[in-house]
Amino acid sequence: QVQLVESGGGLVQTGGSLRLSCRASGRPGRSYAIGWFRQAPGKERETIATIDWSGDQTFVHYSKKDRFTISKDNAKNTVYLQMRRLEPEDTAVYYCAAMEASGLVTDGRRYDYWGQGTQVTVSS
Repeated sequence: QVQLVESGGGLVQTGGSLRLSCRASGRPGRSYAIGWFRQAPGKERETIATIDWSGDQTFVHYSKKDRFTISKDNAKNTVYLQMRRLEPEDTAVYYCAAMEASGLVTDGRRYDYWGQGTQVTVSS
């Protein structure tokens, strides 16, 4: 069982920045892939970024690479999604998810554990 606690969402103006945090608590000695996903009203869930448990391997969707960065603080078991130059189109509920894995997993359908989601709203 993995518990995920997200924080850092909120309201920001176009061009602003936010950093989302996902604190993960899993079983000692296990490795997990952690991912950030988002879903806007009326749209399908999309993969934003993923990271392996060591924090050495990362994936950011090509459309977000110039604005979003994923990282992990291993001491805190916390994964961050740094978002810059936010646009109204980034408005969505952002979810952190985890699955037991030794590397990267980009397919959101494979993730087993999901956080409660955090709302990000970008005003124009």
